Amino acid sequence: MSQARTILATLLLCMCVPITAWAMQTASLHVSFTPMQLGHDTSVALDVKVTASAGHIPSPLTTIEVHYPSNLGLAVSELGLETCSPARLEAAGPTACPANSRMGRGSARAEIAIGPRIIQETAAITILRAPEQNGHFALLFYAEAENPISAKLLLPGLLLRGPAAREETIRIDLPLIHGLPGGPDVAITQLHATFGPRGLVYHERIGGKLVTYQPRGILLPSRCPREGFDFGATFTGLDGSHTSAHATIPCSPFR
Repeated sequence: MSQARTILATLLLCMCVPITAWAMQTASLHVSFTPMQLGHDTSVALDVKVTASAGHIPSPLTTIEVHYPSNLGLAVSELGLETCSPARLEAAGPTACPANSRMGRGSARAEIAIGPRIIQETAAITILRAPEQNGHFALLFYAEAENPISAKLLLPGLLLRGPAAREETIRIDLPLIHGLPGGPDVAITQLHATFGPRGLVYHERIGGKLVTYQPRGILLPSRCPREGFDFGATFTGLDGSHTSAHATIPCSPFR
């Protein structure tokens, strides 16, 4: 009888304590150029997504790495002519940063499990250039959510050498976002980022006058690679999982 009571008490305790069990997850990557014209400036849109089986959320991501052809020249484009410090951005938001530090915009979606329900939240993202880190081009992804929870989050990024020749990598570090006490952490499951001039207004002083203009985008090479423009993405989860995705923009749609 004593042993039975001990087993029953253990079972009841297990029923009361939240258990986090991450489901098997898959990832996808979509990339587009606007406009798709070789030898001209363009905007590059990246969409990454991690999903789990129905009724589950993926393991919270700690790192997203997007690999892209180095001849796109994100670091040598006219985007991000100035920088904004993380401290300044956290204290007062993107409006406190130089206009010439903005490089694009995007959005993110997060999921959190509350009991059997999965709650989703969408945040708008502003992409800015940050001061260099150890000689690397640095980025800041400022996410601001309003509904159902008002929250602000800063995601640091770096441009690094890619895993293969003629590749570069955007590495984005995602901080851990705690959920309810004793419950699972929040999982960012989708990230959209567009690097390009749409909606950006830069300033330049010429002859003592302040001139406003729209910056140029990312210069596409004059020739399309035979295999097209290859992109890849790798995702590292809090549980140590690694998921990958691949996307190619073929040459046929280009003008």
